[in-house]
Amino acid sequence: MDRNRRRSRTLNRVHAGFGLGLALAASAALASDTPAALRAMAWLAPDADPAVALGRAPTECLRLPDDPARVRSIEIGRTAFRDPLLLGGQAARAGLSCESCHAGGRDNPDFRFPGLSGAPGTADVSTSLFSRVRGNAVFDPQPIPDLAGPRAALKTPPEALPAFIRGLVVEEFDGAEPPEAVLRGLADYTAALHPDACPAARDGPVTLAGHLSDARRALAAAATAPDPETTARMISSARSTLFLIDERYRALPAEIRALRAAAARLAPLQAAARAGAPYLARDIDVWIRDSRRLERRLAAREAQSLYAPSRLAGLQRGGGPERKRAGP
Repeated sequence: MDRNRRRSRTLNRVHAGFGLGLALAASAALASDTPAALRAMAWLAPDADPAVALGRAPTECLRLPDDPARVRSIEIGRTAFRDPLLLGGQAARAGLSCESCHAGGRDNPDFRFPGLSGAPGTADVSTSLFSRVRGNAVFDPQPIPDLAGPRAALKTPPEALPAFIRGLVVEEFDGAEPPEAVLRGLADYTAALHPDACPAARDGPVTLAGHLSDARRALAAAATAPDPETTARMISSARSTLFLIDERYRALPAEIRALRAAAARLAPLQAAARAGAPYLARDIDVWIRDSRRLERRLAAREAQSLYAPSRLAGLQRGGGPERKRAGP
């Protein structure tokens, strides 16, 4: 028995060390001068086509209720679902969010994270790679469920979702305790994903407009959030979404400067939110208005960015574009 305990502790240390190394490697790749690096390539199946896996995404099956308060809660949850900082720890360092596994609230057949996945589209949520609490020293990845799939296939009833989601965030991923409004929002968002609301098209292109829309929705959720910490987290998610645009425009210096100037304006708003500053909704409205001009500027060069499928197709796992060898 003592031998088994020692083996379990050793495996936990090995998994934790591997996770730290992976996170540091991912951070180093993001900090490199390679203009074409995309963070999501760290969890892309080896045989996946980048132009498809990174250029298209499942359509969202979101059914909104008539109750405005419930809609606001769903928007808070939708925003937190896309924020890597929700999960904290190694997951946040690597850039993983709920959305990484459940693209558009669905599944992700191209997801294959080293040490977390077995076959593509699977994940082991009880691994010591991310959790000191629920790590069981057994590698048993399971298929990632489609949260908008048949209701009978989902094991957690709606009334149990807040407690279940808290366990995922705090215990499985070592994240900080989320505000009550974030937990309730995540539960409401998950419950609002429904097969009856799925569009006819199973997927659609990943675009600049889509990412900017997500950033604006995050800020709109911040403007109506019920407490300072939830407001700050919504602004944090907007900044994370702007990073997704940033990494696709890194080969375009002028556009990057404009984007980063816009992103920098959100940092003091996030700090002000935590301090409970007044008039934040007004400042958010100004940022959203100004973002329309930024979108026009970025859209003019979208075909030269990594939103273009032809440019995604040339990506290698090392982060840069594929280079042809000289000579025969």
